[in-house]
Amino acid sequence: MKVKDVMHKGTTCVESGTSVKEIAKRMRDSDVGAIPVNADGRLVGIVTDRDITCRALAGSGNLTTMTAKDVMTKDVLCCSPDDDIKVAIETMEAKQIRRLPVTDSHKTVIGMLSLGDISHRVSKELSGEALRAVSGHHA
Repeated sequence: MKVKDVMHKGTTCVESGTSVKEIAKRMRDSDVGAIPVNADGRLVGIVTDRDITCRALAGSGNLTTMTAKDVMTKDVLCCSPDDDIKVAIETMEAKQIRRLPVTDSHKTVIGMLSLGDISHRVSKELSGEALRAVSGHHA
């Protein structure tokens, strides 16, 4: 099975200058916990609900002027739609991440792969293993 068989196709992306408040509104309205950040149509980061909580709200910056660039996670791990789903799950397990942007050969975001997507489309054994590994407590 390939990532393209499991992923959520299409996703809302923002530019690096988008305000944190606007990102939070988009997350709420789209019922998602992460939004990829683009620059010139290419993936440069991702803002998660945790990034907003830990870097913006709990940080020392001015929340009213903070943008995606200020809070985003850089060096985002991503996958290709043609990757084997087991490889993508292994990446998520190894790095304890809940979502992987899916990009084309030009690093343009074409979808997202989440634990929820995995839980609905792969075997219970494989999805349960992924959930346990990703959700495990940090040592």
